[in-house]
Amino acid sequence: MTAINRRRALAGSAAVAVGVPLLAACGSDDDSTATDSSSSGSSGSSEPSDSGSSSSSGGTADALASTSDVPVGGCFVVAAAKVVLTQPTEGDFKAFSATCTHQGCSVESSSDGEIPCPCHGSRFSIEDGSVITGPATSGLAAVDITVDGDSITQA
Repeated sequence: MTAINRRRALAGSAAVAVGVPLLAACGSDDDSTATDSSSSGSSGSSEPSDSGSSSSSGGTADALASTSDVPVGGCFVVAAAKVVLTQPTEGDFKAFSATCTHQGCSVESSSDGEIPCPCHGSRFSIEDGSVITGPATSGLAAVDITVDGDSITQA
């Protein structure tokens, strides 16, 4: 009887080992990917950024996107960097974490004035990343960016 209980335990462990990665992958597939696959080891910035329209001479980061990639009144997800870029009004660019605060799914690109999460329907403001519609209860973290000409880079 001990061998049967051990087999059941091992079978259950195998099911968990297979099932957990599959569940974790939920939402990580994003059809709207960026054309740039660069991602420097960014350490989630704790200081919010109002606008990335200031220029800096750091210049070592690769471009996240072109300003033309981000629709006015919408957002553009850079999947490789896990960043969502927004343009609330023409020429005003902002960036937030592309990871939904509800269960970690990736948000989607949009041109409808909000940042949508496809997994459970949360929607976030393109102005400040705050929650518009739950189930998420906290907003998206701001990410510092720099806009130089038509290039948007992570600061």
